[in-house]
Amino acid sequence: MEAENLTGVAEFFLLGLSENPEMQPLLFGIFLTMYLITVTGNLLIILAISSDTHLHTPMYFFLSNLSFTDICFSSTTVIKMLVNIQTHTKSISYTGCLTQLWFVMVFQCWENCLLAVMAYDRYVAICHPLRYTVIMNIQLCGLLILLSLFLSILNALLHGLLVLCLSFCTDLEIPQFFCEHAQVLKLACSDILLNTVILYFMMSVLGGGPLFWIIYSYIKIVSSILKMPSKHGMYKAFSTCGSHLSVVALFYGTSFGVYFSSLASFSARNSVVASVMYSVVTPMLNPFIYSLRNNDMMGALRKLISRASSLT
Repeated sequence: MEAENLTGVAEFFLLGLSENPEMQPLLFGIFLTMYLITVTGNLLIILAISSDTHLHTPMYFFLSNLSFTDICFSSTTVIKMLVNIQTHTKSISYTGCLTQLWFVMVFQCWENCLLAVMAYDRYVAICHPLRYTVIMNIQLCGLLILLSLFLSILNALLHGLLVLCLSFCTDLEIPQFFCEHAQVLKLACSDILLNTVILYFMMSVLGGGPLFWIIYSYIKIVSSILKMPSKHGMYKAFSTCGSHLSVVALFYGTSFGVYFSSLASFSARNSVVASVMYSVVTPMLNPFIYSLRNNDMMGALRKLISRASSLT
């Protein structure tokens, strides 16, 4: 294929979920509903935590940040897809594609780091309960959030700058509904060896590192729980970790599906399905996982809804 100069690339084309015109209204309705549920659910989590003083603890502070990340991540991918369906277009500008790619990588990495931070919080709470308030102080919690965000931005900047150095072919069709990093690399006509090496290296560091810490933390947590003399204490400890483990399993299961389907020679349909699960379904389910399994959160949500009803 003939390569274009970097400045000559005007736009990419997002093929989306289906090219069937009759399916577009249905897809628009489904994904608009899912997006509204995602925003509403995560926003309620944030408002409930901020309005209830009983939830002003490190665990819920990290949860509110996770909900904020889910809103941003879903907005980055879904809004452009909805606009394209409504305007009957598949194009996204070169600048818009790289901007979307950058934000996707920021919020993806940030959520990954937040899950590791939340695992550390549970580790300290269960394995070192007497020192919990001393260790998990306000300064450390804020530092962990800022460090996670800094690493996420740094990672996205590195990949973004490497993509800027590439030249692209005349075939600029992306078999996705958003500009996914691995799919963009496949469209390049220049050598992507450095991009690929850096991609795998950063995935192993910022993806494998947090996952390894989560696994290590829960090995220690389970060991401590099994030593508890009280069955009630064991049940309470397991219940506080159950929601986080469910989110971890959902996040890593779908994210691995995205990258294995993007980097391997899987079909475009499998890659799109994995991306939908990862960027749309997971942020939508997280509020339900944390609220339905948590009595304190359910109580805070009921108070928030009743307060809003009384005002109206």
